Amino acid sequence: MHSRIACFAVIMAALAAPLGAEAADLLPVTAPQPVPSTSSGWTFSFSPYFWAAGLDGKTEILGLPTVDIRESFSDILSDLDFAFMAAGDARYDRYSIFTDLSYARVTTNAATPRGIIADEVDVKSVTFTTMVGGAYTVYEDQRARLDILAGARYWHVETRVALNGGLIGNLSRTDSANWVDGIVGVKGSYSFTDNIYVTGWAMIGAGGSDLDWDLLGGLGYKFNDTISAVAGYRAQGVNYSTDGFIYDVVQHGPILGMIVRF
Repeated sequence: MHSRIACFAVIMAALAAPLGAEAADLLPVTAPQPVPSTSSGWTFSFSPYFWAAGLDGKTEILGLPTVDIRESFSDILSDLDFAFMAAGDARYDRYSIFTDLSYARVTTNAATPRGIIADEVDVKSVTFTTMVGGAYTVYEDQRARLDILAGARYWHVETRVALNGGLIGNLSRTDSANWVDGIVGVKGSYSFTDNIYVTGWAMIGAGGSDLDWDLLGGLGYKFNDTISAVAGYRAQGVNYSTDGFIYDVVQHGPILGMIVRF
């Protein structure tokens, strides 16, 4: 199964103070609040976050049957070995550059081989992704912002599948793949009050994979001009196959993070 997996990584802190009515931050690809017209120069933001993503899909390693994976995000806490996720953003006027990276290592038996009887199926998966891109603000006022974006996402997937017992006996294989997908999309935010806002994005692409997509929606709260928090839901899918190796999965689940601007 290739790691599509959920991850976690930070616990949030909070400061309390009123904010001006400005468009909000976007997580994980953080988009700083609009810079007032009287200001100049760059602004930056950093965002560690949790993503408790369940896994749905299939994986195949040459020489073994296709394995279906169905794991809810509530199972991830027990199966997750290690994870790290963070994003960063740098903005100048209407232009911005951003990065979003995640690493997860998961061991699970929540998998079933197609057409093969086995007493147990163990999958150990390591997934690393990093996205780098640029964005341009096509609309902005004191409460709303809409950006168009383009970039590239790098994937590294390493999977070990072990079949134990049953008709197939004991077999295990390990395989890995690396590829890059081009990505385009939109992201935006809208502030209901000085403190409460909604944010989201939609991205799609391809390249090394046949399809790469990413959707996010969240509700945010500004504690002050430096600290914000976002809670929401994210779904990401990829369909990759080559030389007997298949990684066709969707990872989806709640996301929680903090955004620090400076």
